[in-house]
Amino acid sequence: MKKWTMGFLLVSTITCLFTGCSLTKVKADDAVKPEYTVMKEEDFPEEIKDLLEENKEKEFQMTYQDGEYLYLLKGYGKQETGGYSIQIVDLSLWDNAIHLETTLIGPDREQEIKEEPSYPYIVIKMEYREEPVIFE
Repeated sequence: MKKWTMGFLLVSTITCLFTGCSLTKVKADDAVKPEYTVMKEEDFPEEIKDLLEENKEKEFQMTYQDGEYLYLLKGYGKQETGGYSIQIVDLSLWDNAIHLETTLIGPDREQEIKEEPSYPYIVIKMEYREEPVIFE
């Protein structure tokens, strides 16, 4: 009888763990595409330059705001060679968040590749918004 009770408790606990909590993405059916600018390095505010330098070695995703603008920063960390680029797959306003999805594109095989490390990142500037940002 004791084994049966322990087995029942174990199965109940596992069931609760798998069904108890879940994260739900709330996506608008017709997501709004906000206006944004992919910034050039020479236009970065000094604070963003500092953040990029501090975090370039590892993959990162962060935001910075200055009251008027919201900056979305996404970096892919140290890559062994140059020639990488970043593509924005989606930037949209959902019901409960700003959604940013990017992908790292490797060097073209036909392109001459620098054999020195690179640190690909992207900085997106948009009008300031209060919603949290979901990076993918």
